[in-house]
Amino acid sequence: MPATHFNAVAELKPASLYDFDRRLDAISIFAQLPEAEALAAANKRIRNILRKAEGEIPGTIDASLLREPAESELAEAVTAAIDDTGIALAQKDYVAVLGRLARLRPQVDAFFDQVMVNADDLALRGNRLALLRTLGDRLGSVAAIEHLSS
Repeated sequence: MPATHFNAVAELKPASLYDFDRRLDAISIFAQLPEAEALAAANKRIRNILRKAEGEIPGTIDASLLREPAESELAEAVTAAIDDTGIALAQKDYVAVLGRLARLRPQVDAFFDQVMVNADDLALRGNRLALLRTLGDRLGSVAAIEHLSS
């Protein structure tokens, strides 16, 4: 097992060895998916953007501030993925969580290709950062998947 998988799980400091092992199994399965590398890279990018963000990031996404089609599609996809993975996450079915999140790749790719996160309009920028934080939080709910990005 690659050290990157171990480090991705260790960063979350799971409460038990059993939970650590379940997360490790899930990240190993996830790493084999064709979407894994792109989503790991996207999560690394999200973490960097959020780390550099200035000011307060809103706690929720304001649908009325979604301007670009790729932005709206990502917000809709993220909301659906969070709804779809809530129970699996609570039941510690990490394979199901990461498998569902892998399906976000087309919307994530389109967002980064078509939307400028750091818009001049502060409300738009804040909303885009809130969207990315929401996505990043769920992507990082099983393991710090950005460790899988080379």
